[in-house]
Amino acid sequence: MVDHPFKLSYEQLLAMPMEEHDITLVCVSNEVGDRLSGNARWRGVRLDELLRRAGPQPGATQLVGVSVDGFTTGFPTAMALDGRNALVAVAMNGAPLPDDHGFPARLVVPGLYGYASACKWLQQIRLDRLDAFDPYWMERGWARGGQMKTMARIDTPVAGRRLSAGKVPVAGVAWSHHVGISKVEVQVDGGAWMPARLGTNDPDTWRQWVVDWDAPAGTHTIRARATDGRGQLQTATMADSFPSGATGWHTIQVLVT
Repeated sequence: MVDHPFKLSYEQLLAMPMEEHDITLVCVSNEVGDRLSGNARWRGVRLDELLRRAGPQPGATQLVGVSVDGFTTGFPTAMALDGRNALVAVAMNGAPLPDDHGFPARLVVPGLYGYASACKWLQQIRLDRLDAFDPYWMERGWARGGQMKTMARIDTPVAGRRLSAGKVPVAGVAWSHHVGISKVEVQVDGGAWMPARLGTNDPDTWRQWVVDWDAPAGTHTIRARATDGRGQLQTATMADSFPSGATGWHTIQVLVT
């Protein structure tokens, strides 16, 4: 569903204008507090420039990525044309893509879970209608669209860890799909929410945060929540990752002696 279909060799792709962006990727299977996420510096050709060259036809509402082994991803075409730094990436952290990250080229789309957008070992990009084709994971019941949910994760202290009384940093990362994080708060034992100090803000990457906690002896419950760049508070409702991504406030228990 394009007016001007075209092919590129790897060498032709490398000769095109490139951009480099830090982008956080998250797996839709990532449960609350889990580690199925990562941040990297990706270099590649803008996806929207390639789409404009191809000329999407009216009604081409889904962008489908096809891997060399036939695996498919799919997400709304509009999300590749709304200005976000979506790339056909050829490099990661200053080096050519490693084999297991999709060499020679892959899709990287900020704000979308990998199952919907992050097609590795990319062979083809094609345009279709959302109602005309179900990519691999949609065929298996996962939700269409794939927008990442807002999440705050506690990285330290580790759940169940024995701590010494006194000053303890409670810290982690938080992310929200393509809008960034404006606030992170931490609560201990159901008390008042404490605002965290925040690291550098980039809407396409996780944001680091830390709270200094004066930890007394005993067993304590700690939880964290994030507010996105639009002022929307992360939902407290706990939900499993299937079919559209886990939700809930990350909660841990620690023992202080």
